[in-house]
Formats: sequence, C-alpha cells, structure tokens
Amino acid sequence: MRLIERLSWLKTKLQDELFPALEENFTGVFTKKQQQLVSILEVVEIERQVQAPIYHWMGRTPKDRQAIARAFVAKAVYNFPTTRDLIEALHSMVNFRKICGYMEKQGIPSESTFSRAFKEFAGSELGEKVHKALLREHLSEQVIGHISKDSTAIEGNERPQNKGINIKAAKEQGTKGQEKKKRGRPKKGEVKTESKQESRIQRQEKQTAEEALKELPTYCDIGCKKNAKGYTETWIGYKFHIHRESGVRLTY
Repeated sequence: MRLIERLSWLKTKLQDELFPALEENFTGVFTKKQQQLVSILEVVEIERQVQAPIYHWMGRTPKDRQAIARAFVAKAVYNFPTTRDLIEALHSMVNFRKICGYMEKQGIPSESTFSRAFKEFAGSELGEKVHKALLREHLSEQVIGHISKDSTAIEGNERPQNKGINIKAAKEQGTKGQEKKKRGRPKKGEVKTESKQESRIQRQEKQTAEEALKELPTYCDIGCKKNAKGYTETWIGYKFHIHRESGVRLTY
C-alpha cells in the first residue's frame, strides 16, 4: 500500500537526514519522545490544513495558526491535560519549543490565544480535514478490508444446563482409590505423565471455521461479557455472535 511505502521511506529519511540535522541545532539530548513528535508531525502535516497568517494594515496581525496547530498535535502526543501545561513546556523545553515552530520565548502566544485557536480548530473540524487529506493522498480508490465482530446477550427463561460435573462425587471418588495429585514441580528424574488439556481457543487455531462453530455450545448457560462502559454483566441464557466481513472503497 502507498501509505506503508511512504511511512517506510519517511522513517529512513528522518533517521538518516532530518534527525542528525536537528541534533546539531538542538540543545541537549534529542529524546525519543521528541523524535516521535517530529515523526508524527511529518506524517500528518497539519500545517497544510491551516491558513498562513495574513498581514493586516489595520489592527494586530493574528498569531501564526500553523505553529499553534503543531502545538495542538504536540499537546496530544505529550498528553498534557491543560493548555497551561503546554505553555509551561514551551517555555521550559527548548527543543520542544523549536519543534512546534517557536524559536524564541517571546513568540509563544498567551493562554487565551491558544484557547481561541483550539476552539477554531474544533469548529472547523481540523482533525477531520487532516484525516481526509491522508486518506485522499495515500488510500484513494482502494478497497479496504473490514471485519466487524460483536456479541450480544439473549436472556432465557429455562435453567442453565448441568454440565455433568458432580463436585461431591468427584471428591469421594478421588479419596477412595485414586492417588492425590502432588502439588508443585515434579522431583528430579520423575516423569510427568499428565498433560494440560487444550483450551477451546487453542483448539480453534488448528480447526476450520465449520469445526470451530460445531464445537460452540448451544445450550442455556450462565454468560458474562463487558458492556460498553467496561462493566461485567452476567445473565442466564445464550450469547449471539456476529461476524461480518466487507470491503469499503474510499472515494475522497
């Protein structure tokens, strides 16, 4: 795919050309986090979707929105919770400030300017524009394979089926004639004969789709799954599995 080829080419170019040049002009150590930020900015090219500042003969010229847009990406990469934390990093971290496009501290906008610009970016759907631009350039007119998997609970009125395991009888049978299992690792020279039974997921790796579907239980049972909020729900009944494959053609 064209996107993968571009990313591979871009990675080589960054490591061989851009990173050494930045290290010569940067102060101190060029950290891995800073390299990650540079790589992301080179891929998304967010400044291409932001209008360059226009000189006004009356009033104050607006701050450079392209540098603010780069700082907008940097805030997400560094996971700064507030705009104030971003501004403090721009003032204290020289390399970080240069990557965002501010060579001097005097050029860093105020918190209110950042807030207004971020509000403009949200209103103009800047993130959506960048995403569409990447798809249009690298994945246009290509069929993208898509697999949807989900499951939903179906409650039943009957009792869950007995799986045929009587714990009390199994204990009594073990105490009568069978030797109790020794816990821990086997002794030196002792051969361990029992092998751990394969789980259903391990068996499915060697099975065809038809064989795996036949092995799935269809009787009423006690089921559990996590809901959309991350909480575990339990019910008595069944679980309906959904598996759908489709192809989507991008026509941006």
